[in-house]
Amino acid sequence: MKRTKIFADANLVVGSIDRHIFGSFIEHLGRAVYEGIYEPGHPTADENGFRGDVLALIKELNVPIVRYPGGNFLSGYDWRDGIGPREKRPVRLDLAWFSTETNEFGTDEFMKWCKTTEIEPMMAVNMGTGTILDAAHLVEYCNHPGGTTISDMRRANGAEQPYGVRYWCIGNEMDGPWQTGHLTADEYGRKALEAAKLMRWTNGEMDGKAGPNGKLRLIVSGSSNHDMPTFPEWDRKVLEHTYEQIDLLSMHRYYMYSASRKRPLEDFLGSADDMHEFIGTLRATIEYVRAKERSSKRVGISFDEWNIWTVTAPRNEPLWKRAPHLLEDVYTFQDCLVFAGMMNTLLNNCDVVKAACLAQLVNVIAPIMTEKGGRVFRQTSFYPFRAIANNAGGETVRTISDSDLFETMYGGARCINEAVTHNKEKREVCVSVCNYAQEDREVVLELRSFGALRAAEYLEMASNDLFAVNSFDAPETVVPHERELPSVKDDRLTLRLPAMSWSFLKLNY
Repeated sequence: MKRTKIFADANLVVGSIDRHIFGSFIEHLGRAVYEGIYEPGHPTADENGFRGDVLALIKELNVPIVRYPGGNFLSGYDWRDGIGPREKRPVRLDLAWFSTETNEFGTDEFMKWCKTTEIEPMMAVNMGTGTILDAAHLVEYCNHPGGTTISDMRRANGAEQPYGVRYWCIGNEMDGPWQTGHLTADEYGRKALEAAKLMRWTNGEMDGKAGPNGKLRLIVSGSSNHDMPTFPEWDRKVLEHTYEQIDLLSMHRYYMYSASRKRPLEDFLGSADDMHEFIGTLRATIEYVRAKERSSKRVGISFDEWNIWTVTAPRNEPLWKRAPHLLEDVYTFQDCLVFAGMMNTLLNNCDVVKAACLAQLVNVIAPIMTEKGGRVFRQTSFYPFRAIANNAGGETVRTISDSDLFETMYGGARCINEAVTHNKEKREVCVSVCNYAQEDREVVLELRSFGALRAAEYLEMASNDLFAVNSFDAPETVVPHERELPSVKDDRLTLRLPAMSWSFLKLNY
């Protein structure tokens, strides 16, 4: 059996983990909102129409922040359509997803949902068909206490106190020709700069000083993915326009399994390493612009769309349907393995990735699936997210590994993919490790400078069927299992990892 050695020392710190990297995303797309988080009349629905069974699973995931309302939907959306009495709200054609939007659920409903779930909102403003004044007015609606026409609209709609939204996305994927109101990098950069100024002024921020609600955390749209012909020039140009006004650069990336590739399994398993390279390129782009601008400011990354997205079947829902079944991936055990590695990548880049949003949360390429009026189940990807989001905190510790590599379309990728975190307050060390080799592996962990460690929890996900899935009728086909706790001697412990598996180990000291 091949052996891999992994060394980690508490003094070799990558950076502090911002819990916002465990965020998610709800867009007016398919059944993410309607029949997802919101379904009046469902047996578990509360007085606001929020599904209680879905709320319970979201709380299991411990999601700290959710991005809303889009996504591609955002670039054709007028936020005023989603406020006020429901019977007076307009019904619109959604040109992003060729659906009908009733606007039954809007800003105020989302804010109530966030309060119910104890989740922080990440709002997004329309930079496609919207104006910079529209963006400022939405900030005013959400954050101004009252006494103006717009803020008093919120109070009349039932929210006396301002929502105090801190995180704001300035548009979505504006580099993409598929986007309603697509712009060039210079066009978008200038517009985003002016929107950012107005948004900060509306929040009471002047001369770099915080307003009554503190400082907004503004996120400017970066490249939709690293296959875009404008990448990374788009990011450079946008940052050169906006650097001093914004806090985070958005990035998006989806990975998929494709049987048509030369090495389909290996190429898919290499996704986490490719994701690391993508982050590295944006990290370098940010540092270049910072040096060029002679700035002392550090801009981070908001990886506010990431996931596995493998639906390849043509749309079988009619155009202009309300809440059509779209992008409802059913995730395999193989998907779960790749997903866990991608979470490791986020942890290992926590010094620059300060927010991230799993896209999406319910039904649409999501860890939670529902049926109308009925049941709910956890997808395979639910489990690594739950374990890591609930336990990995504090700091990521740099690892040194002698793992061998396998070849992929992206280059060499590690057979053993790991992340180690250290929470000093809780006196906990967590290890998330994927074995992407097609045989069992022995992993020797040497964990230095943490103290006298003892194993507290050891979970493992393995399966003989890479394409096994969970379903409404068989919701626990693919789940983690508790394993016998390993012993730690002289700061070392040995794990035997099954072929094609994910393991999660928590240690105390």
